[in-house]
Amino acid sequence: MQDPMNTKPDLTGVAALLPGALRPRGLVVLTGAGMSAESGIATFRDAQSGLWARFDPMQLASEEGFREDPQRVWDWYAERREGVRRAEPNAGHVALADFDRRHPGVLTVVTQNVDDLHQRAGVAETIRLHGDILRDKWLEPCPRGLGCDPATAVPGRPPRCADCGHLVRPGVVWFGEALPPQAFALAEEAVRRCRLLLVVGTSGAVWPAAGLAALARRAGAMVVIINPADSEIDADANHVLRGTAATLLPALLGAI
Repeated sequence: MQDPMNTKPDLTGVAALLPGALRPRGLVVLTGAGMSAESGIATFRDAQSGLWARFDPMQLASEEGFREDPQRVWDWYAERREGVRRAEPNAGHVALADFDRRHPGVLTVVTQNVDDLHQRAGVAETIRLHGDILRDKWLEPCPRGLGCDPATAVPGRPPRCADCGHLVRPGVVWFGEALPPQAFALAEEAVRRCRLLLVVGTSGAVWPAAGLAALARRAGAMVVIINPADSEIDADANHVLRGTAATLLPALLGAI
């Protein structure tokens, strides 16, 4: 593995791996919070600033916290949603979308992020492990099994069903909740069959997503981590490139 302390990324060595990945679903890119941070979207921890700094994460991102104070949690997510809507895809998002257009069928993007920047850049078929912050869903199913659309809820903080009073919640994965089974199954399948996995902008601290790098390596793929700082899964990589997504992805993918 490349020396993680090397601050001059070996782009040539990693770029040499890309031709071998130019096959159906041969390249997987797993993105984390660092990818979106370059577009100005605060990471989960950074979003706990100002008014929100005094709250424990469990009070803002768990079912228990929501049930304790639905308005508080709804207002926090409303603020985060506005940040997502204001943000624009950065050069890293654009580089992935450009690669996908030039090499259809090769790229699979798996993201831990809950924003829609990959989709807005042009990678529509993105596997979203932690949900969608811009989507609403019911806190619990309708007792009458009607399958009502959350968009029909009575406006409020949060909105609620006009008939049964059930609350609407953000469509993200909270602490203590499992990842969407279908999304994680697709992610596991993707890394098992790929030739090259790029892990971009993630600390490697959030499981089970962090385990995808080791899974890819065991299945025979080359694993490259792109991050400006050490991650907890650097040891799972064949190469570690120190730098940001907006800088390194255009340089790397533009070479093909």
